[in-house]
Amino acid sequence: MINEFSARMVLLVYEILQKLLHRFHWIVPGYIMGGENRSKEKARLRKGVSILVATPGRLLDHLKNTSSFVHTNLRWIVFDEADRILELGYGKDIEEILNCLGTSEDKSVTRANSAATPEVQKQNLLLSATLNEKVNHLAKISLENPVMIGLDDKKILQNVNRNRISLEPDVADRVEESRKMLSSSAEEYKLPAQLVQRYIKVPCGSRLVVLLSILKHLFEREASQKVVVFFSTCDAVDFHYFLLSEFQWPAMSQSETELRQIFLGCKTLRLHGNMNHEDRKTTFQTFKTEKSALLLSTDVSARGLDFPKVRCIIQYDSPGEATEYVHRVGRTARLGEKGDSILFLQPIEVDYMMDLEKHGVTLAEYPLLKLLNSFSLYGPKHQVKKFVSIEMHPWLLTLQRALESFISAEPKLKKLAKDAFCSWVRAYTAHRGELKQIFMVKKLHLGHVAKSFALKEQPSLVNKSIQKQIKKRKRDDRQKVKSKKRVITKS
Repeated sequence: MINEFSARMVLLVYEILQKLLHRFHWIVPGYIMGGENRSKEKARLRKGVSILVATPGRLLDHLKNTSSFVHTNLRWIVFDEADRILELGYGKDIEEILNCLGTSEDKSVTRANSAATPEVQKQNLLLSATLNEKVNHLAKISLENPVMIGLDDKKILQNVNRNRISLEPDVADRVEESRKMLSSSAEEYKLPAQLVQRYIKVPCGSRLVVLLSILKHLFEREASQKVVVFFSTCDAVDFHYFLLSEFQWPAMSQSETELRQIFLGCKTLRLHGNMNHEDRKTTFQTFKTEKSALLLSTDVSARGLDFPKVRCIIQYDSPGEATEYVHRVGRTARLGEKGDSILFLQPIEVDYMMDLEKHGVTLAEYPLLKLLNSFSLYGPKHQVKKFVSIEMHPWLLTLQRALESFISAEPKLKKLAKDAFCSWVRAYTAHRGELKQIFMVKKLHLGHVAKSFALKEQPSLVNKSIQKQIKKRKRDDRQKVKSKKRVITKS
């Protein structure tokens, strides 16, 4: 039995199992997950499966409510991406699953329930990219005398016997020692040698036009390739998806013979957590099978998903923790294939490079000016001059004006742009720990932020509705406090 944190991961693991087991017809894989027909899953479980891949919520549902789900012969339980499962709030579900399966550390209930049946030896595996307090807690309740193993980590492999974790209370200190040792060993990340990592230092107001320029260059240089662009919010994904799907170029035709075309001539897809299950499933399968496509996504695509032949990863919004950077770039340069990654940074964010360097990640600067000079505006080719700053480049100025005119003329896109602006600012304030000193909202010029969403309005106008919502929420909170005080004084 394999526990995964998302439906996409379940489908991916199931598909791989089908390929591996197609010659072993007596080994039957199956899957259950939220969004699927529960009756069909029930019938599948009644027939019996050898390997079951499941999301925690749906697995717990069947354990409690499906009487035909017999698991007395269960031998293996695997918790994949355990840290992510816990981050998504499935901790209590996992504890209940362990109790239902009789594999939790509390053996009193297990022994009472299994007195009438012969005991079956079970093996639990807990797979995690990071080890924190929540993962340690899950280890305590699900594993008994485990061995901690780190792949490609000689320090852990050589000392595997020293790292045995006893789950008895009197040796809890050894759990902490193992945690510290794993954390220290993970300080330097090992990325594929064939992965070319670069960064672009872009002024905030020019972010959008630079992104579109890079994407246009990538797909014109090599039409058959896959690119993934990571954003921090679902609203940002939606805005850029509809913009790239509808924005036409040249913005104004110079002659009747010059036809306007979609700016980016490639198949564009989107993927984020607010999409319904069927749409996410369709996007996943489409991007996986397409030879050339652009995927705009939040971090839902950063872990576990195996998209073949992805050539370039663009981190348009900062990933935050260095571990998330590694997960994102891990979507490319897989199995010996070549890959590129591009990280967007504002001038005020360049200290983030130092945070990556602590983990052995070094990035070269992307030749942005050379790229911009390769574009010619319609009509006579512009003369390239020396610019005071990159945002004054003729290509960027022309493209920015075209985008702003297009957005202002499309009410639907203008609304999406405003929503994306507001959610981006909120996400920017959500950085934790030391990263708060790098990504500081008070250092942002909100007018330039609005410009990066092709909005002509000043931030105060764009952000007016959100300020009203905050004020209304504060008023409601004050009213609740007053009403509670009245109730207390009356009683």
